Amino acid sequence: MIPVPSHRLLWCVAALVSAAALAGPLPELWPLCVLALAALAATAGADLLLTLRAGALPTVTGDAVARLTKDRPARLALVLFYADGAPSQLRLGLALPAVFASAKPDLLVVLPAGGRRVSIAWECTAGRRGRYAPGPVCLEAPSRLGFWLLRKQQPLAGELRVYPNLFSERRQLAALFLNRGLAGVQLRRTIGRGREFERLREYQPGDSFDEVHWKGTAKRGRPVTKIFQVERTQEIHVVVDASRLSARPVTLDGRTVTTLERQITATLVLLLAAGRQGDRFGLVAHDARVRTFVRAGSGATHYGGCREAIHALEPSETTPDFAELFALLRTRLQRRSLLVFLTDLSDPVLAEQFVKHIPVLSRQHLVLVNQVRAPGTEPLFTRPVADEAAMIERLAGHYQWREAHEIAQRLHPHGVRCALLEHERLAAEMVGQYLRVKGGGLL
Repeated sequence: MIPVPSHRLLWCVAALVSAAALAGPLPELWPLCVLALAALAATAGADLLLTLRAGALPTVTGDAVARLTKDRPARLALVLFYADGAPSQLRLGLALPAVFASAKPDLLVVLPAGGRRVSIAWECTAGRRGRYAPGPVCLEAPSRLGFWLLRKQQPLAGELRVYPNLFSERRQLAALFLNRGLAGVQLRRTIGRGREFERLREYQPGDSFDEVHWKGTAKRGRPVTKIFQVERTQEIHVVVDASRLSARPVTLDGRTVTTLERQITATLVLLLAAGRQGDRFGLVAHDARVRTFVRAGSGATHYGGCREAIHALEPSETTPDFAELFALLRTRLQRRSLLVFLTDLSDPVLAEQFVKHIPVLSRQHLVLVNQVRAPGTEPLFTRPVADEAAMIERLAGHYQWREAHEIAQRLHPHGVRCALLEHERLAAEMVGQYLRVKGGGLL
């Protein structure tokens, strides 16, 4: 604890010094001024000693992990532990990282007599996702007579985890996330016979020869046929590019964010939609190497693991290595899956590398490639042109659109679908793609 003179003590000293200055022409009043100053010094010293002997300031603890949502008000739980003789009230301040905005600069906390602990809530709002360490806690309490302020600063252990804000995205997909049971469900003809083995049965006329289980036939001495069932649980993996390509800024609601910010939000919404549809979902994040790999799973716990793995991801300064990425995915993903790539193929060299190596995956998996449309990337005569400057700007956007269109045409023979999506509706468009794939039985 550090004692600091309070305003009361400073005002008293100032008053006595002023009185002594006014009594300068009257020597008979000097002894009274000296006695008054001595009495004030003795009283202030006794006040400080009694306060220090009475007890220390409380100790503050917080949650080991505090979870917040970006741009949503939150309350951080703090607990003050104190002993007998502690001050009856004190001021508490919490230093948070610059991305946090606190509702109040400090709080006035009352410590009940006879108690041992007090719980309080610190209101704040996080303006950026990621992981942060809380700053120190500052405590200030007055002495018994109010001549001193006892101040204490202590570190606060724990971690602040700020997750992307999915509320605005979920409003666009409210119908998908409503839990209405089976109301309104209609039967739909299933395309294909399915690929998952179900059981064996006796051969019946009309069964195809490729459905005969030859080992079972040899063992039983009569024809046996394999019966397959349609896969109701499918796998979807979202592959997020966190390289230098993802640092491109986009404007959302008047604020500038990175492309990776929009990709992470859309990814979490898509994984949530896949979980609601009963499918298994996984996650991959990469730059020059694979930074995160979460195998396909299901359930709220698995979704929480995916969110923990990606919520603090930031763009790197490296260039993606698609050859190494595709080789790793080909090795680890044995079951046919839907692979949704979120990347940027505007770099001709990287686009060439992507087209060259994508057959490693497209032979087994269904691949979708989504790029965030840059501002002005559209055909030249989509909208009227006002002047020559607008024509030049529109011409640059037309060339970007044509390059993206040519890449999509080169990927089409490999069975890869490529799309340019608006960042404002990135999540909704990706969920729409997923539902069309699932409804069409393409997996």
